[in-house]
Amino acid sequence: MFRSLSYLFRFRDLPRRASAAAAFALLGAFILAAPIPADARPQAPAKAARGMASVLPPEVMKALAQAGVPVDHVAMVVAPVVLPGAVNSALPGRATGSWPADPAQTMPRLTWRADVPMNPASVMKLVTTYAGLDLLGPDYVWKTRVYAQGRIIGGVLNGNLLIEGGGDPKLVVERLTALMQDIQAQGVRMIRGDIVLTNRIFDLPPHDPAAFDGDPLRPYNVGPDGLLVNFGVLRFKFFPDPATGRVRVETEPPMAGVTVPADLPGDSGGCGNWRAQLALDFSDITRARFAGAYPLSCGNQEWAVAYPDAAQFAPRVIEAVWRASGGSLTGQARWLDGPAPARAKTLVTGVSLPLASIIADINKFSNNVMAQQLFLTLSAAESGDARRGSFERSRARVARWWRDRFGLRAAPVVGNGAGLSREARISADSLIALLQQAAGDPAVSGPFIQSLSIAGVDGTLARLAERRPGSEAIGRAELKTGTLQNVTAVAGYVQGRSGRTYAVAGIINDPNASAARPALVRMVEWAVRE
Repeated sequence: MFRSLSYLFRFRDLPRRASAAAAFALLGAFILAAPIPADARPQAPAKAARGMASVLPPEVMKALAQAGVPVDHVAMVVAPVVLPGAVNSALPGRATGSWPADPAQTMPRLTWRADVPMNPASVMKLVTTYAGLDLLGPDYVWKTRVYAQGRIIGGVLNGNLLIEGGGDPKLVVERLTALMQDIQAQGVRMIRGDIVLTNRIFDLPPHDPAAFDGDPLRPYNVGPDGLLVNFGVLRFKFFPDPATGRVRVETEPPMAGVTVPADLPGDSGGCGNWRAQLALDFSDITRARFAGAYPLSCGNQEWAVAYPDAAQFAPRVIEAVWRASGGSLTGQARWLDGPAPARAKTLVTGVSLPLASIIADINKFSNNVMAQQLFLTLSAAESGDARRGSFERSRARVARWWRDRFGLRAAPVVGNGAGLSREARISADSLIALLQQAAGDPAVSGPFIQSLSIAGVDGTLARLAERRPGSEAIGRAELKTGTLQNVTAVAGYVQGRSGRTYAVAGIINDPNASAARPALVRMVEWAVRE
């Protein structure tokens, strides 16, 4: 599965156009809210080694000054990477071996406040995804098991259908539909009973979707679940018809017992903040209402919202998908009440996409709930106990893994594993060590590197080409971005003009962090030139 970085940076010859100032407007997949970390205080830069820049490049300094961000609210490191099974152009003719590489090959070219723990926002997903690949393997899959609790006679199950969640991060409606069709292929078309659900693979505390930033309908505020269906998100689709002045409304996935208006009045005004103009009212969880009108000038749009009653989302979706797939049901879908039954006939085992595919969604699109599902799986898979996956145990497992892989190097404070946290911390130096080791690990380097966004091409960095069309980073950088209020960060790999490959990490913790995003682009561009 491994592909060298020289192949991954195949887009470096994309055409360049005139420059634009706002380089990283879409650095993160979600714009979140979190205060500046209390412990991100000024500290002296680390002592420079020979051949290492101990001051920030002038272009980076200029971008920080324009944003009003002090240099002691910034951490940056750029260091060479040694790839497995290839010749590193930084050392002509010398084949690279397995990690750890010769320290001379990986000496930083730039270091600034490298050892200061800072909030990395979603860049923390790099720790979760590399740990997942290393501990579970790229081919790891999650399993959703389905049992018949009764006799099947003539296509009728006389009893309940039990669905046991296995923590699958991407049980979307298409794959749920396929699971329902597989059940029917096993001879169950009618259920004379209920569809009973269990999500006990994870031991989770109560989740308040408004706790992080007071916006519970934001998809990034969905909490993890042992039976996570469609990311816990209901998607509204709007199709305006200027001829009639009406707007057709569709939703996905289907939800049993939830009504949504088939159409809305259109508005002739400008598009603007059309979501606010619609005035969604979900105070009644069985009925979505829109008090406003939809601007016809907006064209076709989609709006994803977290369903306001998370506990009812999976049962309503699973019941609706079962019926939409041609199945009948005399009862309803509901959560298991009490211990799981001792005896049941296995009907179907649904298998997830492999981990190598899952981490591409986690990193390229910065999916928070998928990252938390993977993080929790680290302890669930270790214990073998269907009730043992928890944040506390996963943090402990990552801490042990970090010691095994990185020795005494400062360990990260991983929080929930997604970076959606005010407490998460990691140093730029530790990020670089992780990136260097991941790139040098032939077992996982391919899927890990491929999970990152290609600057100006895809993921959270897709629009860099139009935001800053002349950037030397376009097609030459594979990066993970992170954004919270007062935090912006980036880390990943850069292909230099010389053919050298570099690991880069930059973190800014400051009230003006969002305005300082161009400084991170300048750091990446500096690495390209170096």
